[in-house]
Amino acid sequence: MRTYAAPFEKYVNLADARLGTRALSVSDDWFAAVDRMLQPGEPVWKEGVYDDNGKWMDGWESRRKRFEGYDHTVIRLGVPGSIKGVDIDTRHFTGNYPPSASLEACFLAEGDPTDATEWTEVLPAVALQGDSHHYHALADDRPWTHLRFNIYPDGGVARLRVYGIPYRDWSAIDSGETLDLAAALNGGRALACSDEHFGRMGNILNPGRGENMGDGWETARRRTPGNDWVIVALGHPGEIERIVVDTLHFKGNYPDSCSIQAAYVKGGTDAQIETQSLFWRELLPSQKLSMHQEHTFAEQIARLGPITHMRLNVFPDGGVSRLRLFGKPAK
Repeated sequence: MRTYAAPFEKYVNLADARLGTRALSVSDDWFAAVDRMLQPGEPVWKEGVYDDNGKWMDGWESRRKRFEGYDHTVIRLGVPGSIKGVDIDTRHFTGNYPPSASLEACFLAEGDPTDATEWTEVLPAVALQGDSHHYHALADDRPWTHLRFNIYPDGGVARLRVYGIPYRDWSAIDSGETLDLAAALNGGRALACSDEHFGRMGNILNPGRGENMGDGWETARRRTPGNDWVIVALGHPGEIERIVVDTLHFKGNYPDSCSIQAAYVKGGTDAQIETQSLFWRELLPSQKLSMHQEHTFAEQIARLGPITHMRLNVFPDGGVSRLRLFGKPAK
C-alpha cells in the first residue's frame, strides 16, 4: 500500500497539467520552463544535459536576480477547487533553490486575472531547503480558479502540487444533462483503496484516456484471498445510466472481472466510508474484463436511484486506467 507523507496528498492535485492547469504568465523562466513544474511525473535528474541557456532542469528555474524584487508565475487551474494542502518540491535543486516562497489565490467567474485583480494570501512566505519536499496543510474551504506562486528572490522549483477538492457550480447545470459524475473535473475524488502499489487511485478519474500504465490505478499482485477495491465520491449526487471501465495499457495485468457497489451517503466523514462500503447495494454485477480495452455497461446497471459514492471491486487484482460514471445530476 502506498504511504503518504501528508494526509492531504489523497486529494486531487489541482495543479496537475493533466487537468488542464497551465501557467498564464511568468516573470522569468530562463533556465527551465515554468510548465515543467506542473507536470504529474516525479522530477528527474539528467546528468550532463545542457541546453542553450544552461543546465537542463526538470522544473521551473529563473535567472539569478541582479536587482530588487522576486519572481512569480500566475497559474490557471484546470478545475477550480478548495485547497487542503501544498507541496513545494525542490528536488534536484541544490545550489539554485529559492530561500522562500508564498502562494496567493483568486476566484474569477470568468476570464483571467488582470492588474486590478485582488489576490488572497493562502500560504504566507515559508522557508525552503534544497532537494526537499515542503508540505503545508491549509484549512480553507473557499474555491479558487487561479494561483500566484511567488519565489523569493529567484531560483528553481521542481514541482508545485496543490491538493484540494474540485469545485463546480451545480446550480448552473441543466438537470437533464448527462455528465461523468465521477470525473475529477466535475468534483469526483477517490477516497480510499485496498492498494495502490503501482499507480495512484485518483488517476482513474482524470480526463482523457491514460497515457501509459503509470497513468492509472494498479495494485500489487495479490497473494492472499480476497480482491482489491477503490472508493470514489461523486462530484454530485445522480442516477447512473452508463459506466465505462477502461483497461487501456493493462495487458498482462488487467483484472479478470469487476463489480460496483453504490450508496447515497448522508453525513459521516471520509474516514468512515471504508467500513460502510461493505454493505452498499450492487450497482453493477460482476462483469468479465479484457486487456487494453474500454468496457461500456448500460443495461447491466441496477436502478438504485441517486447515489453519492461508489466502490469499484476488481477481482482479484490488477490495473484500471479510467472509470466513468455517466448520469444526470440529482436536484
